[in-house]
This record gives sequence, structure tokens and C-alpha cells, in this order.
Amino acid sequence: MIEAGRKVLVTLPEEYPVFFTQQQVNELTAAIQAEMASVGQILVTKGLSSIPSMLAAIVYLILIPLMVFFFLKDREQLVGWFGGFLPEKKPLLDRIWEELNLQFANYARGKGIEVLIIGVASYLVFAVFSLNYAALLGLLVGFSVIVPFIGAMLVTIPVMMVAYFQFGVTPDFYWVVGAYVVIQILDGNVLVPLLFSEAVNLHPVAIVIAVLFFGGLWGLWGVFFAIPLATLVSAILSAWPSSDSLAVS
Repeated sequence: MIEAGRKVLVTLPEEYPVFFTQQQVNELTAAIQAEMASVGQILVTKGLSSIPSMLAAIVYLILIPLMVFFFLKDREQLVGWFGGFLPEKKPLLDRIWEELNLQFANYARGKGIEVLIIGVASYLVFAVFSLNYAALLGLLVGFSVIVPFIGAMLVTIPVMMVAYFQFGVTPDFYWVVGAYVVIQILDGNVLVPLLFSEAVNLHPVAIVIAVLFFGGLWGLWGVFFAIPLATLVSAILSAWPSSDSLAVS
């Protein structure tokens, strides 16, 4: 990509002599080289300073799977221990737990199916057009659906960059981008409603508000868990006694 960009800069004085001169291109090239050198120094400095964070991430990568394993293995024992601290009669908590358990299970199952379908469909489309790194890009597109809205926006950048540097501004480029846009439209308007119509009963406005709210609180992790947290809030509101039920009781 860098080499392709350099070739474009070299041809600018020939194609657009009114706007660009050879001296301007030379100065721009020298400025880019100096900037790349400074960026390299910054990356080395940041890389050394991020070693503690990388070690912490490695520790979490080891401990979290172990924790999940024991949660699954000793589920009944852990739930029984935690339930011992709660009152025996807890109808509100029981209703919230039942609804939340059902919605979370359906949500996780639906997301897994969505990732698989979108990833395979994207790979097949990219492979048909002989796009470079079709498998890797298909994998990225598939996992991008986990983070609503933001994931699709971020993964669009590598798809368009690879297509542009491989095909240039040609019909193949537009075909690849158009097919990718069609996949995103079908995902948001056909596949998601089919998979989550009964799983997570959330309005799109509620999802956007959840992404903004929890993303503002916890950054990337808040965006990642926005829909499950919104589902939790929805389950609490659904199970909370209304004024009519209180009046009847």
C-alpha cells in the first residue's frame, strides 16, 4: 500500500501539472518519510511502556477461561451458594432471572449464528471477486457484528483499502464495495430481525442509547456489552410490578 501511494505521488506532476510540481512532490515525500520515522519512534516507545499492560492481558487470557470452566463445571453449586444469601421467597428476582436467562441464551445463540452466516457470506463474496485476504476479511466482517454499529464501521476501512489498492478505481472496486454494502443491509434489515425478533425485544433507539450510555461509562467494553446490559435493564423493567398490579394486590 505504501509503494502504491508512492507511485501515485510520483505521477501527480505529470497528470496534474497545474496543481502539482515536482518540487512539491519531493517536499511532500520528504515530509512523509520524516513523519514515518517519528511514528516509528513513537511506536517503539509506546511498545515498551505497554509491556505491563500486555502481561496483564496475558494473565487475563489464562485466568478468564479457567474461571468460565469452573463456572460451567460447578454451576449448580455456585448458584446454590449465592442463593443462600437471598430470601426464600423472591418472586421479583425469580421473574427477572427467568426472563434474563432466556434472553441471554437466545441472544448468545443468535449472535453465534449471525457471526457464522455473515462471515461465510462475506468470504464467499470476496472469493468470487478474487479479493486478497478474503478469508481474513470475511472473519473480520463476521466478528464485527458482535459490536453493534461501530464494528461495521471499523471493518469497512480494511475492506475498502484492500479493494482499492488491489483494483484501483475500477468497476471491480465498486462491485466489491457494493456487495459488501448489500451484505450489511441484509444483515441489519433481514437477518437480525429474524434471529432476534423473539430473543431480545429491544427497539433500535434503545440499542443506540445503550451503546452511547454504556460506551461513555466503560469505553470499548461498554460498547461490547451494551446490548446484554440493555437486556438486563429491559428484564428488570418488565418484571417490576406496575402500578395497576400493585393496586389489584
